[in-house]
Amino acid sequence: MISEKLQKAINDQITAEMWSSNLYLSMSFYLKKEGFDGFAHWMKLQSQEELQHAYDLADYVAKRGGVASVDKIDVVPQGWGSVLEVFEHVYKHECHVSELIDNLVNVASEVKDKASQDFLWGYVREQVEEEATAQGIVEKLKKCGDHAGILYLDDKLGSRK
Repeated sequence: MISEKLQKAINDQITAEMWSSNLYLSMSFYLKKEGFDGFAHWMKLQSQEELQHAYDLADYVAKRGGVASVDKIDVVPQGWGSVLEVFEHVYKHECHVSELIDNLVNVASEVKDKASQDFLWGYVREQVEEEATAQGIVEKLKKCGDHAGILYLDDKLGSRK
């Protein structure tokens, strides 16, 4: 049985994952409007991934005898600057999500819930990859000296499956 404290913390994370999904969807819409179909595609898949995290967390709470819930999801930003600025925001957001996941692991540890610690460590490992991916895209965008480089990277990220 999951503790009330951990259930609340995971439910807060479910809401955060839903917000992240909306954030990346907003970025996808913006990038599409700006003519960057590849970046928009990459961001749409990122949005779907965040939504899947919310589903997986909810399923986990239910498996442990708890009740999953979604709280109010705040409005996400609608406008962005350059492609570089969008991905710098992605990187910053992924670092924030890493902090949230670390805090969840701490709560699971505090309530001595080893099964939840094990489950949540998967997210810790995934966040290392998420941060590295976002940082790598930012670094590549910084190296793009002209529009051709950005368009090449747009095409490259559009092949994400």
